[in-house]
Amino acid sequence: MSGATLAARSEAADDGLRARILALRDGLAHGLIGADRLVERLLIGLLTGGHLLIEGAPGLAKTRAVKRLADGLDGSFARVQCTPDLMPADLTGTTVWRQDAGTFEFLAGPLFHALVLVDEVNRAPPKVQSALLEAMAEAQITVAGRTHPLPDPFMVVATQNPIEHAGTFPLPEAQLDRFLLHVVVEMPDEASERRILDLVEGELTHHAEAMPVRLGLDEVRAARAAALATYVSPALKDYLVRLVAATRTDAAAPDLRTAIEHPASPRGTLALMLAGKARAYLHGRDHVIPEDVTELAADALAHRIGLTWRAAAEGRTTRGLVGELVQRVRAL
Repeated sequence: MSGATLAARSEAADDGLRARILALRDGLAHGLIGADRLVERLLIGLLTGGHLLIEGAPGLAKTRAVKRLADGLDGSFARVQCTPDLMPADLTGTTVWRQDAGTFEFLAGPLFHALVLVDEVNRAPPKVQSALLEAMAEAQITVAGRTHPLPDPFMVVATQNPIEHAGTFPLPEAQLDRFLLHVVVEMPDEASERRILDLVEGELTHHAEAMPVRLGLDEVRAARAAALATYVSPALKDYLVRLVAATRTDAAAPDLRTAIEHPASPRGTLALMLAGKARAYLHGRDHVIPEDVTELAADALAHRIGLTWRAAAEGRTTRGLVGELVQRVRAL
């Protein structure tokens, strides 16, 4: 078989795989009215192997979005509802003594699933958040001195709501930094809410429409490899570095730098590049463009930045500050 024929078959396979990813996107969007940003971010997490933190008021379909994504994947799914009395073993699993066999047996917890929804993660106590940190950072957990690898692919989507703080434990910076993107879900507009009424009414009287595709885990891994192979030019890498470095130095925006107590680390640069690659793949491009960076900058960087007390007292936000940096630091 000639090289040209092999290349043609490979290109056709890549196009077919991308078509299935886009069908998954369309299926998500159909059941999540007015949530195109959230749908795109969920797929970016899937294509990069990154974890997502979704923040929004109750009733904005955060949990529904993750469960619908699970319906489109041929992998295991688990949901953990966080409460202040949750224990690490409730996530990781535990070792039990089997008297009949005379041995200890490890019973895996919900983290041993391909997709894990951690609902209201800020209600989990610090010990649980610490156990989750190892899973997210290392794709493994340690129980009773033994390390257990987690599935591949493995993705955590955590949710929190910003309006209730009683009985919550704010996520530490190290935990926040492990999330590829922090997605803020806003209230829908009137037109979208009207469509939501029709959608839910239809689901109450009929069965909800099934997802149009169900991706196998091999397909997810193949799509991830294709997305991560997306080209990033040297000039765009320079732009990424200058944008993130603007949170640390006075070179680009000294007046904004004075509002930052804790700047973004190189992990923020890496997260923004990986997310940009996945977004380019979803848009059918084989290269990243500046729009991919500017569109994702706030979600990739805002949760990695800490404001000074004065900036916080003035009502400034990290997302607003990143937006200003994007306006100041231009791609060449």
